[in-house]
Amino acid sequence: MRIKKVLVVDDSPSDLKNIQNIINDTGCVVITAVNGKDAVEKAKTEKPDLIFMDIIMPDMDGYAACRLLSKEPDTKDIPVVFVTSKNQKADRLWAQMQGGKAFITKPYSSEMIIDQLKAFA
Repeated sequence: MRIKKVLVVDDSPSDLKNIQNIINDTGCVVITAVNGKDAVEKAKTEKPDLIFMDIIMPDMDGYAACRLLSKEPDTKDIPVVFVTSKNQKADRLWAQMQGGKAFITKPYSSEMIIDQLKAFA
């Protein structure tokens, strides 16, 4: 499966724009959300091929959003890549337990984002 549509979720406008620009440069369509609640709604309606999600966000954090997405029939097969400043081993393990498929630590490079796009292609 080739990645054509990506949902980027982050409450930081600069991180959101940065990741969006990196992905746009690969030719993918990018949809954005600013919190977990918004991400769940957009994932259901837009059906992205991949989701890049921050963890610490208002309203609903990335862990809770990932848990919800992994339980929904329409979204359970969409891989979630966490992009976060949390970088402890426990954070990575918890992310995996919530259904996350990969983990990128901030600050990230454009290569790290593109490598994940390729990994799930």
